[in-house]
Amino acid sequence: MQTNYDTTRRHILDAGQKIIAVKGFSGVGLSEILSAAEIPKGSFYHYFASKEQYGKALMEQYVEDYRRALEQLLQSAAGPGQQALEPARERLLHYWSNWRETQAGVETMDKCLVVKLSAEVADLSDDMRQALCDGTQQVMARLADCIAEGISDGSLQARLKPNTTAQMLYQLWLGASLLAKLQRDRSPLESAMKITLDVLASP
Repeated sequence: MQTNYDTTRRHILDAGQKIIAVKGFSGVGLSEILSAAEIPKGSFYHYFASKEQYGKALMEQYVEDYRRALEQLLQSAAGPGQQALEPARERLLHYWSNWRETQAGVETMDKCLVVKLSAEVADLSDDMRQALCDGTQQVMARLADCIAEGISDGSLQARLKPNTTAQMLYQLWLGASLLAKLQRDRSPLESAMKITLDVLASP
């Protein structure tokens, strides 16, 4: 029973994300979400009390999906007690390279909702704003952990401050993604990659 509930709820969230990633949250009406998910209005309210609650759930689901994908990219080994797959520096560069390619691509489901929606929802809903804010903090904390691991394994320079470096690089890439959208040009992402390579230079 719970499995069916969770599956349907996830289906509604995924259907809405596809169009919200293109049009924004305010630009998508409830009827469009219902149509995309192919459900009646009554079914929607069985899972979400309001469109705003739906938006909050969408932000939370996006953050959780992103966190899991981030962990797959940054995990140090295939399993507990196993040798590290590759140095932390290489795992970090895989993450930034993946960001560059997905944000320069055309697939809407790969687009960063933090870039797309943060300015909009910050003024629209405090619950949605907080969900995205919490997500960015989790991402920066995980990046900081990996930077610290790189210092320990010798793949990154010891002078780096993990928390400060993670915050700076994450902010750099958010800004580069916004500029890439405005300019319809991937050059801001390429510039961000060059800076990242300098910051995360090998010892």
